[in-house]
Amino acid sequence: MSEVRHNWTKEEILNIYNKPLMELLYDAATIHRLHHDPNTVQVSTLLSIKTGGCSEDCGYCPQAARYHTSVEGNDLMSVQQVKAQALRAKSTGSSRVCMGAAWRNVKDGPEFDQVLEMVRTINKLDMEVCCTLGMVTENQAKRLAEAGLYAYNHNLDSSEEYYKEVISTRGFEDRLETIDNVRKTNVTVCSGGIIGMGEKLEDRAGMLVALSTLNPQPESVPINALVAVEGTPLEDEEPVSIWEMIRMVATTRIVMPETQVRLSAGRTQMSQEGQAMCFFAGANSIFAGDKLLTTPNPDVNEDMKLFGLLGVNPQKPFTKKVQPQTVEAADSKYEALGEKPKWTRPEHSIERNEQKKQEAKDIRKQEKQIKDLVSETESVKK
Repeated sequence: MSEVRHNWTKEEILNIYNKPLMELLYDAATIHRLHHDPNTVQVSTLLSIKTGGCSEDCGYCPQAARYHTSVEGNDLMSVQQVKAQALRAKSTGSSRVCMGAAWRNVKDGPEFDQVLEMVRTINKLDMEVCCTLGMVTENQAKRLAEAGLYAYNHNLDSSEEYYKEVISTRGFEDRLETIDNVRKTNVTVCSGGIIGMGEKLEDRAGMLVALSTLNPQPESVPINALVAVEGTPLEDEEPVSIWEMIRMVATTRIVMPETQVRLSAGRTQMSQEGQAMCFFAGANSIFAGDKLLTTPNPDVNEDMKLFGLLGVNPQKPFTKKVQPQTVEAADSKYEALGEKPKWTRPEHSIERNEQKKQEAKDIRKQEKQIKDLVSETESVKK
């Protein structure tokens, strides 16, 4: 079971997931020790470089412009702002900075050029650089690689079947095509998903089938527990239990033995003991910092205290793969092509997504009416 396989079936994965817990933990921990240092965990800092205003309808995401949430949008950060945040992350033990922009897909132009400069800047700080920017073309992936990108994150989110129940504005095949474009470079792939969105166990297994049958398998697989945000279509979903997270982590470890399994969103709901069991089950990567893009995350000092209790050390940068070389913009072999790829827009709608979209419209209409009324009242007083 310690060999890397690319032919896992849903039935095999479900059998692993449903094993007696102690047997599952033993198998996962054994495989983990064959491929990784059990006392080392990779620490990443996730930075939202452009927040809110996304055109997608992902049912879990508070950054979707069509929903009414408490997320305040901001324009693309400056290179200097990002550098300052990266230095802060490095000083607290992070070996990687993952920059996220709420875009459907990358578009050639000044903003992408600015992101490329952010990549160059962070790579020169001797930190791994990861980006999650939406769909990318082959040429865009090559430009990111040339700038010094270490990893690109593009989650599958769920199984192909359940994906259609969560997102209607892009297709599952677009996710796979973007991963394929990244694989045409020397950039590593980070791709995982979310549990707790109302899916069945078969869907969790289906997601792992999709990830494990990629060749090569992703170098990093984030396992997220849904953080239900008010105003999103999935706001009423019940939190997943720690036992579900432990089982999902352990199963992922067995199915993808060489991959770094990232314990991602939902850690604020986990006890120290629960997190420790996830590390024992094979998780060896976390996001640090007070936020994961827009949702809460444990404070980095608390993480370091937990590491101290467990005798765990942060992984040094470029342990798994050598540091990419940065090519300056002036020396680039690749240029913007002004591409306008036709990424998929499936022709179906999701009832709960449409309902939340309409609720958001009604709320904004009421807010405008109140604002206009206040403005009129103040004008009369003057």
